[in-house]
Amino acid sequence: MSAPMPAAALVAAAVQPDGACAPHELPGLLDRYPGVTMLSLDCFDTLLWRDSHAPTDVFAALPGVLPSQRMAGESRARQLAKAARGVLDVSLDMIYGAIMPRADTRARGLAIAAELAAETRHCHAFAPVVALMREARWRKIKVIIVSDTYFDQRQLLQLIGDAAGADVAALIDQVFCSSSFGRPKSGGLYQDVLARVKARPDQILHIGDNHKADVIGVRPFGVHTVHLVQFEPDVAKQLRMESTIATMLFGAGHGVLTRPQPHRAALALGSPQESNPARRLGQGVLGPLFFGFDTWLRKEATALANDGGQVHWLFMMRDGFLPMRVHHAIGATNSAHDIEISRLTATFASITGDAALIRLLADQALTTAPALGRLLRLDDATVARVCGTLAPVPARAALEQWCLDPANRRRIVADARALRARLIAHIRRAVDPAPGDTLMLVDLGYNGSVQSLIGPVLAAELKVTVAGRYLLLRETEVSGLDKRGLIDQRHLDHVALDTMVGNVAVLEQPSTTAIGSVIDYADDGTPIRAANSIKPGQGEIREQIQAGCIDFLRHQGDASIRAGVADDHDRHWREACAAAMTRLMFLPLQSEIATITAFEHDLNLGSDQTVALFDKAAARRGLRQKGLIFQKGTRRMFVPAELADEGMPVRLANFASIRFGSEMTFGDVGDGGATVPVVLVKPEGEVQGVCSARPTHDGFQAVCIPLGRERYPVAVQIGAVGHHIEVETIIAVPTCEYLHTRPNMASRETAVAPLLDGIVEYAPRLWQCQSAYAFALLQPPAMGDVDDLMLVMVYRVLGV
Repeated sequence: MSAPMPAAALVAAAVQPDGACAPHELPGLLDRYPGVTMLSLDCFDTLLWRDSHAPTDVFAALPGVLPSQRMAGESRARQLAKAARGVLDVSLDMIYGAIMPRADTRARGLAIAAELAAETRHCHAFAPVVALMREARWRKIKVIIVSDTYFDQRQLLQLIGDAAGADVAALIDQVFCSSSFGRPKSGGLYQDVLARVKARPDQILHIGDNHKADVIGVRPFGVHTVHLVQFEPDVAKQLRMESTIATMLFGAGHGVLTRPQPHRAALALGSPQESNPARRLGQGVLGPLFFGFDTWLRKEATALANDGGQVHWLFMMRDGFLPMRVHHAIGATNSAHDIEISRLTATFASITGDAALIRLLADQALTTAPALGRLLRLDDATVARVCGTLAPVPARAALEQWCLDPANRRRIVADARALRARLIAHIRRAVDPAPGDTLMLVDLGYNGSVQSLIGPVLAAELKVTVAGRYLLLRETEVSGLDKRGLIDQRHLDHVALDTMVGNVAVLEQPSTTAIGSVIDYADDGTPIRAANSIKPGQGEIREQIQAGCIDFLRHQGDASIRAGVADDHDRHWREACAAAMTRLMFLPLQSEIATITAFEHDLNLGSDQTVALFDKAAARRGLRQKGLIFQKGTRRMFVPAELADEGMPVRLANFASIRFGSEMTFGDVGDGGATVPVVLVKPEGEVQGVCSARPTHDGFQAVCIPLGRERYPVAVQIGAVGHHIEVETIIAVPTCEYLHTRPNMASRETAVAPLLDGIVEYAPRLWQCQSAYAFALLQPPAMGDVDDLMLVMVYRVLGV
């Protein structure tokens, strides 16, 4: 065997400038090298790409061999080969000899064949590289493959042909594998290549994705080298985080490909061609998501059609707007239509009689009187007359009693019947189904509430089947209706589904369209809409995001060449979509956050109320007060975006606690703080004690002083813990709400102004304690309706 490459040559190659190209630049690359007579290509991640994040993910799909056994066997085989023969690379046969030391040749042969079959199922050719190969052959330039791999030449050529097609394999003149020569490209493999090809080094162009192997390992031999930069840094980071999320959602798995990413090639091809952040968000996240969704919908529609009758695709506006755009961009079916049914119109139209009205009132037991009035289409004057000046709870009860009065009940049911007729006219404007047809309602999800409300009515009055098909489905009841989701309880546990549903607003707002929510219909079914409450700037960004999503479809079609489709290809897209969606929800990139930073979410229940998606300043206060537990009490729609500046440990801990349904309270997560002397000032005398200060975030600690029903002043001897103190907040709050962080806790906080003794306040919230006995006297507010009052002082020590 030839000697390894000299170290000096490796160093020289490392410091020399090298060519680099993005994937979309590959087809025209030969124009840069007019004297080249031979094109040399790396194989994996250059010509052949896998549908997974890492090469070892394929090992999970091997029958009878665990991924850990496969990796350990390869490691042992390399150690043995180096010790016995001084070689660095090994063959697949040597690897399985180490994995199965007591198996016979036939058994090992079957295992090797199974690995080749798994690779074939999960590999495809990268189309820009194939285009480059075809261009080379047209120019009469020979094509060779030089690969660091445990496959031999026959196995690798077979894999290329089986995965990419015989026509792609036919473009290759020679194949060189490191396993056959015992050393990789970084160890001098190209010296062996040059001895076996009919070309001078300066006539060869080598391209590969691994800079160390394909540039530093090859350039010292005088060969032209180009580094194929697979992914831009932010895309590579996105894919790493998606793989992490996939593992936490689906586990390691066995017998199937883990961490599938069938959209990798399209992202590699498209992202370098787009600089607009909003379009990149659409291309990189929503594109794969809605491509996978539409692919699944087409198969669902085919399955529904097998039951007889025509299947009519009804995209539910407003959230169904982007799925409809994607459907039309890919190639619309003849029966794809948009319809507008809001929860408001569906709720009222579902009142088919007294029993339905009574059931609705029970379902809306926690709804305020004004909101209930909007749902029942009562005018403001009627609600005001019935409720008068009553407090919220009695007002709600009074309005319900008014609704149950027989005369009022008949009026509501009659109005609902009229709206229902107008809603059905709206359906018929879009599509006039024949009896026995199927209406396939398409929406993002997540509960299918509109289908639950109006689906049975449509089925009965139109004599059709109603099927709901959703991107994400997590029903809150066992509806018994025909509902399915690309991602639903068949694929993930209920905690994981709840995890995704909690931040679904970040997906809804970019997917919708710039129309107001439907509140009624004309007699001919024309929708009557409320004003659009979303700011115009949000609509402009949304349009850019959606345009990027459509761009992805083109790149997906241009990126890959496959000889066949694996049996589990549908699962690959489902899991990739789930990981991509959840990654956006919990680990958004800074560029993505900047794109949607001003987005608002409209509540879409007959009101113009909007809620901010996130508020980083509010989150910082919450973290300092309680740590990650703070988020359980917030109404904001996209809390994980608020944690983007807090580091990956905090962000992953947040996701893990939600994904796995952690029951931890503030008391559980805040161990390890200091103790602070406190004095309770009672009329009969002072009571001394100590309270624990629990660590929260950024070095802050929260000292919690339980008072119960007592409202005696408390002196906090803060000088005992430090000389310079930064105070974040001092509040009075119900104990149970603070420790367990229940919803609406923030509305019951009351700020407490301290009286300082022995403390100089140099700036707001910055104290200098003159001695260890310096204290802050806290006078709790009355809050007479609270039985379990607690004082909370959040601080951090700046100096001792």
